[in-house]
Amino acid sequence: MPTELFQALFSNLWSIFLIVLFFGGSIFVHELGHFLAARRRGVHVTRFSIGFGPKILSWKGRDGVEYRLSWLPLGGYVALPQLADMRGIEGESDVPPEHLAPVSYSTKIVVFAAGATFNILFAFLLATIIWFVGQPTTSDQATTQIGYVVPTLTIEDTEVISPAAQAGLQVGDIVRAIDGTRVDDWQELQQTLVTSAGRTEEGRRRNVFTVERDGQVLDIVVYPRLAGDEKIRRVGIVPAWQMIVHAAPEGSAGAAIGLRAGDRIVALDDTNILGGDTYVAHLTAHADRPIAMHITRDGQPLTLTVPPRKDVERPGDLGVQFTTESRLVYPNPFRQFAGHIHMTFRTLASLINPHSDIGISKLSGPVGIIRIFHLAAQADIRIVLWFTILVNINLAIFNLLPIPVLDGGHMLFATIARLRGRALPPSFIMATQSVFMVLLFSMILYVTVFDVRRIVRDAAPPAAEQSDK
Repeated sequence: MPTELFQALFSNLWSIFLIVLFFGGSIFVHELGHFLAARRRGVHVTRFSIGFGPKILSWKGRDGVEYRLSWLPLGGYVALPQLADMRGIEGESDVPPEHLAPVSYSTKIVVFAAGATFNILFAFLLATIIWFVGQPTTSDQATTQIGYVVPTLTIEDTEVISPAAQAGLQVGDIVRAIDGTRVDDWQELQQTLVTSAGRTEEGRRRNVFTVERDGQVLDIVVYPRLAGDEKIRRVGIVPAWQMIVHAAPEGSAGAAIGLRAGDRIVALDDTNILGGDTYVAHLTAHADRPIAMHITRDGQPLTLTVPPRKDVERPGDLGVQFTTESRLVYPNPFRQFAGHIHMTFRTLASLINPHSDIGISKLSGPVGIIRIFHLAAQADIRIVLWFTILVNINLAIFNLLPIPVLDGGHMLFATIARLRGRALPPSFIMATQSVFMVLLFSMILYVTVFDVRRIVRDAAPPAAEQSDK
């Protein structure tokens, strides 16, 4: 027990360290970009804050800048009164903006764009590290081959035929594209499906799956349904994965027929096995007769016989523990960037597309991001690096959107002022910034509610366990 407690404590401390280092570091890098660009261009800097709201601690540097750590870890800011009057949000400046000399348009653009630029540079550095050390993946995530077609989906407590079964998708099909968008792995397949917006003229959800089957390329129309806790587009398919025996405990049915650790399941009778679902389904459906189990052991083919199991409570379970292939891939930084940028813009597009099923509630705020960092830290630090790259690219793109309060909004105001030949009224800028700050914080709180719901839901025991208590 003390050993388990120590391991749990160490695991949580390690997660906290990585969250502070990479999530906090991503915010710090963004603000550092603004800070260094401002100092380089001779802009007056009054404060460098990580977080918003009341300060936890602060100190005055020799350069006259107040360095602060604040209570609300929802970002950060560099107070630049010459560039933007943000007193209503950032607090009073030591020097009123009207007493400072105006700065050029080019300086404003350089300073406002520097935060996103530093996020991109930081992401590129981490992507280069992954290029060298590798990114872990498993056989089910590295494929787009269908390993199982779910017969039914549960839609509002009602069992319905799954869209995949209805459309005729088959085990072994390799999905090459969805609605003409190429997919190269299972995560990309899921993201493309979830963020898609295809519909019929009647408004029914519709996607075209381009699959390879027996050497032929087919376009199959699928009509997805909203299912699962998140109510996202689903069709009822499971990725293929190589079943490898991890352990066949002594006394188990698997050990009795001769299975050993390291054996690879190839087929049952004439049915290729592309995952646990087809394995269980075949054993269960043919429990009344012997089944030929084709495996490879040390690279050599071997056939074992599973005896009839019709009187067994769970005929699809031989008491064997399975694992799958895991390996490292080495995508170059440009390929990593292309994938992250593509999916970021797909998500943004789906948010504003009226035919999409993606709403703000599907996004993750700071709480959700911290949770993902925590889960990644417990799995592999390389996954933490991968997720940090995604976070930094998202920060860069999001901050450059032409929305007041964000860097892109400041750039928009500066551009409008340059085009009209005079500065925008300070009262207008302050009012607009305040309104959008309230909207931004409201959105973050709204998203956080759903983040907390996900955490509570995932932490809850299965329904069967709940009913026993």
